[in-house]
Amino acid sequence: MGSHRLYLPRLVLLLVVAVLTGCRSLPSAAERGADTGAAISHAAAQLVGTPYHFGGAGGEGFDCSGLVAYVHERAGLDVPRTADEQRRAARPVPRNALLPGDVVFFRTHSHLSKHRVDHVGIYAGEGRFIHAPHSGGMVSYASLNTGYYQRHFVSAGRFWDAGQP
Repeated sequence: MGSHRLYLPRLVLLLVVAVLTGCRSLPSAAERGADTGAAISHAAAQLVGTPYHFGGAGGEGFDCSGLVAYVHERAGLDVPRTADEQRRAARPVPRNALLPGDVVFFRTHSHLSKHRVDHVGIYAGEGRFIHAPHSGGMVSYASLNTGYYQRHFVSAGRFWDAGQP
């Protein structure tokens, strides 16, 4: 009988806590998604200045798709390793709907078929993206609005949930 006397006050306390914490508004799926995208973009920004390293996904440096895979992995997302695989796996996003943390894909070599890409970066907002550009370079910002990247832009995608249908 003594255990029932302790049980009721604990139950009442749990109910009070549940009601009080339920009054707090929880972030919407869109807010949680925007936080994820911002975290991805921020993590990529922290790597600006890291050397380009062909086949690199950390340690000695990064190639473009290694950078994307590494940053997404830090956000708890499993992303394929190559730019072409990443494009096929990402949910398409229209260029005019890009959010920080999205990925942008390019075809920089004309000999590739129109269905393939060979370069990828992480959108940072305001028309800029972060990428590991080429051998001898470093992780850096570039603009989608420069002639070169405008001409070679293929598509954009997303690996995180922006809370949109």
